[in-house]
Amino acid sequence: MGSASTVITEKESQPSRKRVVNDLSIQVATVNGSGSQSANLILLRAIFQMGIPVSGKNLFPSNIEGLPTWFTIRASRRGYIARCAQVDLLVAMNPETAAEDVRGLGPGAAVVYDQKLDLASLRKDLTFYPVPFDSIVAPICPDAKLRKRVRNMIYDGVVAWLLGIDLAELERAVRKQFKRKVKAADLNWKAVLAGYDYAQGNFEKTDPFHVERMNRTQGKILIDGNSAAALGCMFAGVTVVSWYPITPSSSLCESLIDYMKRYRIDRETGKATFGIVQAEDELAAIGMALGAGWGGARAMTSTSGPGLSLMAEFAGLGYYTEIPAVVFDIQRVGPSTGLPTRTAQGDILAAAFLSHGDTCHPLLFPASAEECYGMALEAFDLAEELQTPVFVMSDLDIGMNLWMADPFPYPEKPLERGKVLTAEDLNRLDSFGRYKDTDHDGIPYRTLPGTNHPSAGVVTRGSGHNEMAQYTERPEDYVRNMDRLIRKFETARSLVPRAVIEDEPEANFGIVACGSSHWAVMEARDQLREEYGLNASYCRVRAFPFDTGVRNFIQRCRRVYVVDQNRDGQLCSLLRLDAEPADTVKLRSVRHYKGLPIDARTLTNSIISLEAPA
Repeated sequence: MGSASTVITEKESQPSRKRVVNDLSIQVATVNGSGSQSANLILLRAIFQMGIPVSGKNLFPSNIEGLPTWFTIRASRRGYIARCAQVDLLVAMNPETAAEDVRGLGPGAAVVYDQKLDLASLRKDLTFYPVPFDSIVAPICPDAKLRKRVRNMIYDGVVAWLLGIDLAELERAVRKQFKRKVKAADLNWKAVLAGYDYAQGNFEKTDPFHVERMNRTQGKILIDGNSAAALGCMFAGVTVVSWYPITPSSSLCESLIDYMKRYRIDRETGKATFGIVQAEDELAAIGMALGAGWGGARAMTSTSGPGLSLMAEFAGLGYYTEIPAVVFDIQRVGPSTGLPTRTAQGDILAAAFLSHGDTCHPLLFPASAEECYGMALEAFDLAEELQTPVFVMSDLDIGMNLWMADPFPYPEKPLERGKVLTAEDLNRLDSFGRYKDTDHDGIPYRTLPGTNHPSAGVVTRGSGHNEMAQYTERPEDYVRNMDRLIRKFETARSLVPRAVIEDEPEANFGIVACGSSHWAVMEARDQLREEYGLNASYCRVRAFPFDTGVRNFIQRCRRVYVVDQNRDGQLCSLLRLDAEPADTVKLRSVRHYKGLPIDARTLTNSIISLEAPA
């Protein structure tokens, strides 16, 4: 066991030559636009089908073609699915980065590479497997234009032989990837077999890495977070979608379009029961969503950081006029254009207070594909219950990468429309004030346009208004309205998803995180306990405003490390604003903002460096 002042690296934590089974990280280094994605997904799926917990991370450039791209596949017998900083098996296919990729490996790693790159001379502490890709692919694929893509399948075969991946599972993954394209599947499968046969006939395996069949993925699916969120939106009853394309959120609405066309067409008339509009920009997109929400539709938009900035004025309108809408923010690195294809959690403060003046928006933080689906359902209910825009704060790592997930449950409870008055309701009331706090929870009652009653009509205005929705600039009316709005925000504490809290007996400290940071935290807690003898209690925040359990958790802990995937410690800042003054000194920010998905070893080392020896 190391002392609290010792920081160990990933390569030191694992012997280099001991047989390693179902515990490795594969990195495929290729060129963007070379068609490697299919080969990478086939490799990932074959390991998954062998019952081994697996995750895949795609690190790609923001141009269309020609720059380096890396795809990592992690197999973990213990079920860890966060990114692993260590690479155990490198497939080096990009001449521009090959030498640098090899130099970055830890001792004992294995390298599969294009033979003409001549990489074996770079290191003496690695195992090299040179493969003549061009000469192997030529007889398989006479069409020279196709060879660039088909040659990638050869490394699938080589890696399969090296690791012991079941060929039957590999073929099944190939057939699934190409689905009804039988000829394409046959051609690619021949390339896989050619790679396998070459490796079997020419290599002696000397690296320690293997995979063996397990039974830990039975009944699970592979899905990306954006597709899961799109399914949740459809099942939530969304009828109006207005959006503007922006990486990494575009695939959410693109998936939703496919789902809605398949499942939300009226069978008798053949007409769509929804409206999806690609707006001219993000400002128009949220404006359309708010207009639809005002009209009684379940409406949404999706965006990322730059688009979120453009939505500020309309977000304030939605807050002040109290119109429901859902905004999915798939976060990426900023500011400005930033790194469009890198992940971050840098929009938390912006989304929480988006607009000018005094504004507070509910935020939901999904940590998995299951929660992308489930929180989509919850977000629409919350938006209507609270009569306000609700922001679902996903990120590129969750949204665009494949994750293992349990099949999603079919919704059983009815939609929650909130305090909507019908004509019959209005007949029973002496009077109706659109912005009147009848129930003392800050949430007023509303009517929908077209309600057939003389008292149903109100003016919805973004300028000053009183309880009856009448124009006013009287200071006392404004104060009364703003106080009610913050009272409504307090009510939201009991309605939003509650934090998941795991208290450890005799905990040395606490950890607070949200979203995709969760998976690195879970693994880091094991590392802290097994390597340093330190126990960490854990609070996974699932929403803002924070429920009372979050504040109580901080009070119970001696110290609290807050994990942020941004430079400025934005989650930590929100917690400080909410915590009791005496507890704010307990909060210590642990930050990761490289654009890479956060990994457990980096988190563990950061915490150890902040922990003073007892």
